[in-house]
Amino acid sequence: MASETTRRRLRDRLVNMSRKSRVAVAAAAMIGAMALTPVAFASADEGTPAPQDFSAAAPAYKAPFDCNKTFAANNWTGGHRPSNTIDWQNAGEAINGKNVRASAAGTATFYNLGNTSYGQYVVINHGGGATTLYAHLSSMVRNPGQTMSVSQGTKIGTVGSTGNSSAPHLHYEQKVNGAVVTPVVEGVTVPLGTKKNIKSSNTCGGSGNPYTPEQVCGSGFGVINQHNLGSSATIYVLYNSSSKSNCVVTMKKTNLGTPSAVSATLQVQGSSKITDSGNFSYYAGPVKASAAATCIKWGGSAGGTAWESAYQHCG
Repeated sequence: MASETTRRRLRDRLVNMSRKSRVAVAAAAMIGAMALTPVAFASADEGTPAPQDFSAAAPAYKAPFDCNKTFAANNWTGGHRPSNTIDWQNAGEAINGKNVRASAAGTATFYNLGNTSYGQYVVINHGGGATTLYAHLSSMVRNPGQTMSVSQGTKIGTVGSTGNSSAPHLHYEQKVNGAVVTPVVEGVTVPLGTKKNIKSSNTCGGSGNPYTPEQVCGSGFGVINQHNLGSSATIYVLYNSSSKSNCVVTMKKTNLGTPSAVSATLQVQGSSKITDSGNFSYYAGPVKASAAATCIKWGGSAGGTAWESAYQHCG
């Protein structure tokens, strides 16, 4: 029979072997797990944002001029600031004094930097981070600091040479989220370093109304506000700074060429309301009244929808 000393040695030897076996099994398990698990390595490009696609954010911009007017969109290099923007210039017809219109719908804000930088200019916020800028204007339809809602084609001013400008032209920018983007006008891309003649389809209407509010109200009138009557029509109020007169027209957008019920109204505070209503093919109005330093109400109806403003435009 083995001695007590021999039995202890055998027991210790078995314990040591058990410990080594457990370590070996654990090590093997770890190696196996490493072999089965993919290892992620840091990439040099990790954390670098992908280039932003601005095309979906930008509206379908039209040239900022009257229907069928053609001017040169010059995205020139060599000192133009900011870079990748357009100077609209003569193209067989003098651009000076021509109407400047919104390239797309939005909210317009009017500014004046005097004889520096942009001079008189307008910024239109189209929503979704998209904006356009129109600079060196000779005149604006609102005073600096004022805002107005505009549709595509609304007149916002006239071409001039105010601010830091050496000749009449329209400086024009397109931005998304505050960053200048390569301008696209009438579906034509104008990359940096190119000059392209572009014909405006703004206010042409296509199958739409062949008339504009300015044409209906006459020379000297410019749009200062508007209100949409759904898809049926748009009511416009215009102002003539020379005669201190307002004019209201309701321009149809449906049933064009077919007489249908439409109206336009104008009321100078303290006077009776003036209304033009009936079955008209293209528009109701013009309704005109002198309103120097007096508030006005304006409104109209079409397609069973009517609207009237509160007293406003008191200047």
